[in-house]
Amino acid sequence: MASQTDHFTSLPAARQLRRMRAFYTAGVVLWAASSIWTGWVSPGSRPMWTSLLLLAVFAVLLGLACRWLRGLKSDGGAGPAHRAAPRRAPAIRHTSA
Repeated sequence: MASQTDHFTSLPAARQLRRMRAFYTAGVVLWAASSIWTGWVSPGSRPMWTSLLLLAVFAVLLGLACRWLRGLKSDGGAGPAHRAAPRRAPAIRHTSA
């Protein structure tokens, strides 16, 4: 039975997580700017609270993506990068006595 820490990870999954992390970072920056602007123009309004809610959603998604990537990096160093061919046993030399 496999332990709960064994995960199947691949290079495409890590690449996709990096792309999503960049997307979530852009979302955090966009919604932070929108929240600041809306809070300055009309504090306490419904658009301000909506911007803050979306900022929180993107911040949580960014945190999760960073955490998953950190987990992939720690799992990636655990084993060999590829399966090596088995080594041959050294030939036994017979010496005459």
